[in-house]
Amino acid sequence: MGWPVAHSRSPVIHKHWLARYELLGDYVLLPVQPSHLESALRALPVLGFAGCNLTIPHKVAAMELVDRVDPLAQRVGAINTVVVQGDGALAGYNTDVFGYIQSLIDALPQWRADQGPVAVVGAGGAARAVIAGLLDAGAKEIRLANRSDAKALDMAHEFGCLVHYVPWKERNDALDQIALLVNTTNQGMQGEPPLAINLNHLPLEALVSDIIYVPTETPLLAAARARGNPTVNGLGMLLNQARPAFNSWFGVMPSITSDLIEKLRATF
Repeated sequence: MGWPVAHSRSPVIHKHWLARYELLGDYVLLPVQPSHLESALRALPVLGFAGCNLTIPHKVAAMELVDRVDPLAQRVGAINTVVVQGDGALAGYNTDVFGYIQSLIDALPQWRADQGPVAVVGAGGAARAVIAGLLDAGAKEIRLANRSDAKALDMAHEFGCLVHYVPWKERNDALDQIALLVNTTNQGMQGEPPLAINLNHLPLEALVSDIIYVPTETPLLAAARARGNPTVNGLGMLLNQARPAFNSWFGVMPSITSDLIEKLRATF
């Protein structure tokens, strides 16, 4: 459920799992204008839906429209998964937190959140999920920078003393001695300019993560790989956030297999 929603790759993922686990069901795109969001959500149990995913621009607005919000989603400030309960009530969850952390573990099994300071670029909904996940995983220091300094400052205050606001003009210096750099903005996405950041202060062993998956290698990741840094794109997050959502609707925790990854890559 989104506006627009035609670009979503989620049907590819969920239809693949439905077929693999021989489950009776379907996953469809629901283009819903913001003004119709409440009506659309309330129609889910009436129409026999087990639930839905939410994408831009509905992740925050839907929190006020569902009946229950999971504590983690409440802390993140956004929901991306709605589950229709047995009594017809709507419960909201955020699976982006799990999806992001699991994508790092899948790419680098030895990765630990407490290996060193983390630099996060961006202060939108995706940054909220990434920061919540990193803190829960044990991160001791997160340096947060955003083109709008005020948004970064507000978010740092909201998450507490382990998240430190970094003025945008000081973003390059903030990479000194970090263990992880995360881009949560749309900079570097297909059709958007590259992320404006200089990697000269970045340690060569630091992991560079970009939640973008189109293209699968953004200019940031290409620059990091060229200098020898390990990199992770957003494809793993996309796949892993779908797993607990699928499980909440169909009672099966699905696996990410090579044929699914290839099927997904073929859509780019």
